[in-house]
Amino acid sequence: MSTPTIHLALVFLGGGLGAVSRYLLSGLVYEKLGSGFPYGTLAVNLLGCLLIGVLMTAMEERFLTTPAVRIFFTIGILGGFTTFSTFSFETIYLLRDGQVLSATANILVSLTTCLFGTWIGMQAGKLL
Repeated sequence: MSTPTIHLALVFLGGGLGAVSRYLLSGLVYEKLGSGFPYGTLAVNLLGCLLIGVLMTAMEERFLTTPAVRIFFTIGILGGFTTFSTFSFETIYLLRDGQVLSATANILVSLTTCLFGTWIGMQAGKLL
């Protein structure tokens, strides 16, 4: 199997594990705290952000890993768990590199365009 094929398989397997984990964790949180506020989504996003911070820092600074390992855990598992962790990590990296304008733009553009995209999608869904 070629390296790109292996990487795709790792993303596929990790993504499935992450998605199942998101489903189980958010369900457990909603069961405990109710559904009056998106506690489950908040818990998933917070945990995903914590985990990507720990994993990427450990893999880059403490335990040098192969690209396949990073792909499996970050793009695969955490990508299936929550993409908010990737957004947060990339924004922190921009800030760390002194790119405050780019980090601010990433936050503002991501938030506004994603909310607008969701609204547009909802309007389109009403037409179906």
